[in-house]
Amino acid sequence: MFFNLKKEIYNYLPFNEQEKVDKEVILNLLETEDNLLSRENKICHFTASSWIVNKDKTKVLMIHHNIYNSWSWTGGHADNEENLLEVSIKEAKEETGLKSISPILEEIYSIEILTVDGHMKNNQYVSSHLHLNVTYLLEADEENPLYIKPDENSGVQWFELKDIEKVSNEENMKVIYRKLNKKLESFCEG
Repeated sequence: MFFNLKKEIYNYLPFNEQEKVDKEVILNLLETEDNLLSRENKICHFTASSWIVNKDKTKVLMIHHNIYNSWSWTGGHADNEENLLEVSIKEAKEETGLKSISPILEEIYSIEILTVDGHMKNNQYVSSHLHLNVTYLLEADEENPLYIKPDENSGVQWFELKDIEKVSNEENMKVIYRKLNKKLESFCEG
């Protein structure tokens, strides 16, 4: 179990110091923790997120997340699926209503360990924990229809790259979104 995911993370080249440190911690957790692909591990578990851009790579598709009351990226829990690229695409489709989303890169675009404060979900309390998050760079046609997923979000919208930090209410996520945009800029230049 975890062979492919562990290999992907091991081979991933960190973009900055945050990714370097988080990669080391995640690799250590893969050796020491059980059930990292399942929410049964109440301390930490894997999630997959998407940085969905338009064809020109000038806009990012965001959802207005119900729990955090903020515009944010799409994503969700691994729920025992080791192929986190598939998880990111599945979640992106579910949360935006898009029928067609394609990976720009098959490999990991970004990694981060995210803190999740305790909250209520489906009338049950979820304790504070960590998401061992893997992000993928995806592309979609901004002309395609979008639909909300009422149990998770109250809006789906394309934003100019420069506006992402303005529309997010989560200070800790603004740092991540800034990093993702810098990586996108580097990717487009390269």
